[in-house]
Amino acid sequence: MAGGAFVSEGGSGGRDYEGGVTVFVVITCMVAAMGGLLFGYDLGISGGVTSMDEFLSKFFPQLEKQRVKAKHETAYCKFDDQKLQLFTSSLYLAALVASFVASVVTRKYGRKVSMFTGGLAFLTGALINAFAINVTMLIIGRLLLGVGVGFANQSTPVYLSEMAPAKIRGALNICFQVAITSGILVANLINYGTSNMAKNGWRVSLGLAAVPAILMVIGSFFLPDTPNSMLERGKYEEAKQMLKKVRGTENVDHEFQDIRDACEAAKKVEHPWKNIRQSKYRPALVFCSAIPFFQQITGINVIMFYAPVLFKTLGFGDDAALMSAVITGFGHIC
Repeated sequence: MAGGAFVSEGGSGGRDYEGGVTVFVVITCMVAAMGGLLFGYDLGISGGVTSMDEFLSKFFPQLEKQRVKAKHETAYCKFDDQKLQLFTSSLYLAALVASFVASVVTRKYGRKVSMFTGGLAFLTGALINAFAINVTMLIIGRLLLGVGVGFANQSTPVYLSEMAPAKIRGALNICFQVAITSGILVANLINYGTSNMAKNGWRVSLGLAAVPAILMVIGSFFLPDTPNSMLERGKYEEAKQMLKKVRGTENVDHEFQDIRDACEAAKKVEHPWKNIRQSKYRPALVFCSAIPFFQQITGINVIMFYAPVLFKTLGFGDDAALMSAVITGFGHIC
């Protein structure tokens, strides 16, 4: 995560801060929702697209012939194609690499620059995929989508946390996770609808990812940077004025001082990677490591990525497989 100062509710001295939910906070939540929606949409869209016969026939004809001909083979053999696997996994490899770059950009140039970069990369990738004529274009598009995901997942939650009032910060942070699961559901619904199109349904599925990307690009372009980010870059007066606008009140002295103290304390930390090994940070370290580890080891990502393909290989028809994925998408939200 990018460096920053996060103030707990009530501040370091147990004080209550003035201000409430303003227009800035509402718009911030909407832009943050676009960032989560982008990630969730891509989690859910690839499985439905790779189960469409037209998509397989155009880009993976050998696999399509093998899948139709060798019905006696296992489900794994029917979809065993390294290029097809690369189509899905290339995004996440790019997102992994981009997240390290995004951390530096988010800290050095601000949260909104990182969000804008992520939205622009995602928009470009979605358009390339929608107009793809060969596998190379598909992979390039997916790599750009991965860059967008890496930047958006790095900066959007930080931006949301720093803009949210302390009293409702936890509740607003949940918006990002809800947006991810909503994106999965939306992707499954779109796949179900486009599968019945006579031609180029897969292009519509991949291209519609540009809609939230456009909204994120526009939002991040016009939204201001956070007071925390401004303080990190030495813009003290601008940070205070921005905090007044965000909170909707002139009396922000206590909160501003707490944020400033947190920023100064963060700058004095010389060896952060050594510090997290200290015993007082061990419970937080265990939780932060164990939760994503067990989330991955359950295999839930397989369901999110390949739900339509899994149902199809179990004998479901095309429509039934996609509808089953929609039901699974509802389950993610619930």
